[in-house]
Amino acid sequence: MRQEAPTFETQLKRNALAIETLLGHLLGLGIEPDEIARPENLLGAMRHGVLNGGKRLRPFLVIECASLLGGSFDAALRVGAALECVHCYSLVHDDLPAMDDDDIRRGQPTVHKAFDEATAILAGDSLLTFAFDIIASPETPLADAQKTALVLALARAAGHGGMAGGQALDLAAEKSAPDEAGIVTLQAMKTGALLRFACEAGAIVAGASASDRQRLRSFGEKIGLAFQLADDLLDLTADAETMGKATGKDAARGKGTLVALHGQAWAENRLEQLVAEAEALLEPYGERSSILAETARFIANRRN
Repeated sequence: MRQEAPTFETQLKRNALAIETLLGHLLGLGIEPDEIARPENLLGAMRHGVLNGGKRLRPFLVIECASLLGGSFDAALRVGAALECVHCYSLVHDDLPAMDDDDIRRGQPTVHKAFDEATAILAGDSLLTFAFDIIASPETPLADAQKTALVLALARAAGHGGMAGGQALDLAAEKSAPDEAGIVTLQAMKTGALLRFACEAGAIVAGASASDRQRLRSFGEKIGLAFQLADDLLDLTADAETMGKATGKDAARGKGTLVALHGQAWAENRLEQLVAEAEALLEPYGERSSILAETARFIANRRN
């Protein structure tokens, strides 16, 4: 009997569980070669910031993009876990009083509330560093050239020219509202860079051609734009209980967003356009890309 292909929801949950399990193992008490010790309080804060649910969308994209091009699941899983460490580090730091000053994340106390501010800073630092440890580890079944490409791409996506730079622009936007081009740049850096990396990383894991790598990178850029636009809509329309974090903060702080600039109807129409553009990029892969196409629609239509 022919086995039916898994649905998007099934695959998302399956991969999220695999990522959660791997991260729980990687963030265990056992020390690795050349480590001296793993302080229990710091490790507890790292685990609190990572093992707290979530859709695990970024590692899901790594896994599915690698699968599309015939890449190793085990390698993609580990690269996805590394990316999730970077994403969670950014959330831990983003929640700090000096940044967005949030008390709740994914329905639980943020790390600086559950522990303290200094420990939260160190937990974020450690998660960022650990991401590159995971990729470079001998346990990640990739060639050295692939690991080097992944380390470089992730560093560029996460650093001052990517996510961290986008956060700096976001903080500056509270004092001086950027124009539309500035908002697009800010969002492409703060939110889009890691989503773009997730898709491109799948191609690197698969050892894909330059054209496939560029095509998935472009797909990641489209869904990155859609993700932030949907997030801005949710900040305007959703409640804190549904989101698992505070809402309405952008408007309260006077932050410029495309939704504030153009309105809800424009944003909803733009989301439809971005999904269509993302789906068009996947057309050469036919039915094999159906889950990725569904991912684009999920990102645009999500409710939390």
